[in-house]
Amino acid sequence: MFIPYLFGDSDSRAYFCCLTNYKVKIVESYIESKLQERINNHSLRKLSNNHTLSDFCSNDYLGFAKSETLREAILKKASEYDLPLAGATGSRLISGNHLFTEELENEISAFHDAESGLIFNSGYDANLGIFSSLPQRGDTIICDELIHASIIDGTRLSFANRYTFKHNDIDSLEEKLKTAKGRIYIAIESIYSMDGDEAPLEAIVNLAEKYDAAVIVDEAHATGIFGDKGRGLVHQYNLQQRIFARVITFSKALGCHGAIVLSNKNLRSYLVNFARSFIYTTAASPLSHISVAMAYSHLKTNDFQKDIAAKISFFRQTLNLPNHCLISSNSPIQCLIVGGNERTRALAQRIRNKGMDVRAILHPTVPEGKERLRICLHTFNSDIEIEQLATALKENL
Repeated sequence: MFIPYLFGDSDSRAYFCCLTNYKVKIVESYIESKLQERINNHSLRKLSNNHTLSDFCSNDYLGFAKSETLREAILKKASEYDLPLAGATGSRLISGNHLFTEELENEISAFHDAESGLIFNSGYDANLGIFSSLPQRGDTIICDELIHASIIDGTRLSFANRYTFKHNDIDSLEEKLKTAKGRIYIAIESIYSMDGDEAPLEAIVNLAEKYDAAVIVDEAHATGIFGDKGRGLVHQYNLQQRIFARVITFSKALGCHGAIVLSNKNLRSYLVNFARSFIYTTAASPLSHISVAMAYSHLKTNDFQKDIAAKISFFRQTLNLPNHCLISSNSPIQCLIVGGNERTRALAQRIRNKGMDVRAILHPTVPEGKERLRICLHTFNSDIEIEQLATALKENL
């Protein structure tokens, strides 16, 4: 059928073009239908670049991303190194690795009381790398049902058996452990990103040891907030030697970008050899790693954990709503259950109209009926701003 086309037959060319256009139209039709579904469900996502409102939505809990002190420290440190600051020039296995980065990995590992660590370009890449490469066919991964999407995606790329247990439910976890086969991995977050609540870390570790399972903890929203000098919730409960691996993300309280997987030297070497999200990507720029180094230095200069804890306490006392409305949380993530995509989106817009930036978290990101306002508190939010937010929430519920 296509042989005449190869020799320039005009009818064949016309047929081939029509066939191609038809297939493209099928793709376009699919895209339009899926977008229309989101519009009908009031769940269509859009980008926003409005930064004029009072910030109650970002993950910059300690204000590091906005810190002039940290900015000056980064620029000063960068001037001391003869490095290609704008770009790494290649993957870390080719030309993108530098002594500074390896020294930084050692410093971060020591700070968090871990034997070794490997920096990834993001928390997403770190979770994708470890969960797609470590569990093998015949192994079992057991995840909390509210685990982050990056871990879900990592497990989907694995050939291991995959199960979920009810959120923070130890009995549900043990039910899954009883039937698990092969090497067993338990995946949890220390602070959950969409609820702001805390995992029962010690109980999970005790259970994991009973069934000889390896626990992997994502500390994205606990780093900088909990533990001595912000070492994390794992460190706060002195569990760092009993947990197989931790993922520490730099893009929340540290105000930077990237992440590190903390464990032992063997896992570091394993990930260098088998984690595709590490191997097949250009490394982050040296300037990015310098920023992380200075953020850690800045973290040690003050008791930021006390400051953010005071803001959280003040907000909850001022709002004073029952727990069925406001999810119990002692983290900067405070979630107000509203219910329904349309109702939740409308409430978020009314609050933004009053000058405060809060975000609606809608189904399918959260379960249907659990749509909520996700309110993030920061050390730079004034008490007056927090009072205004609490008043606006109570008036518009």
